[in-house]
Amino acid sequence: MLEFEDNYEVCNCKKVTIKDIKNSILEKNAMTLSAIQELTTAGTECRHCIFPEGDFGKMKKKIYCKDILNEYKKELNG
Repeated sequence: MLEFEDNYEVCNCKKVTIKDIKNSILEKNAMTLSAIQELTTAGTECRHCIFPEGDFGKMKKKIYCKDILNEYKKELNG
């Protein structure tokens, strides 16, 4: 996934990794950000990990749930 390892923690509040998000997309067909949030709880606390426009943290995230979802949508749509 992009240049990050599967165990990279996207959501620090809920300890959700790229692998967790990837599994929700590939195994449970989570094709929206809200579906990913429901299945993984990523982005349900401070919400900074969902997309860059909502990242109001002092240290910006390096990857967001939206990035992962968009990458897999591209791969699945070929």
